[in-house]
Amino acid sequence: MPPDRYPSDLTDAQWELIEPLLPEPNTGGRPEKHPRREIVNAILYVVRSGCPWRYLPTDLPPWQTVYWYFQQWEQAGVTEALLTELRVKVRRQADRADEPTASPWRRCGQETHRPGFLNS
Repeated sequence: MPPDRYPSDLTDAQWELIEPLLPEPNTGGRPEKHPRREIVNAILYVVRSGCPWRYLPTDLPPWQTVYWYFQQWEQAGVTEALLTELRVKVRRQADRADEPTASPWRRCGQETHRPGFLNS
């Protein structure tokens, strides 16, 4: 992978945090053709640039492959688990509780509904 290819590409330090949180490759089938890091870089390219899947640059894995991994990981809850784990790590580094203790929707003495939504 060329260094500094896209601003959305993971740094080595970021990849070290993310790699162990990804599911193990399936065994017994065809070996993976594209490195996991490239798959994640391609997903981040789409997410950060807002481009359609089909517009992925040709030096990234094919959009069909990237989209397949994205869908598989979403359905398996990998994305949510990854974000939760990273949030906890960042909060611990900042010497904060693992989970937030306050909600932006809850203020002292106010109802617990979001502004702009009708009360039911």
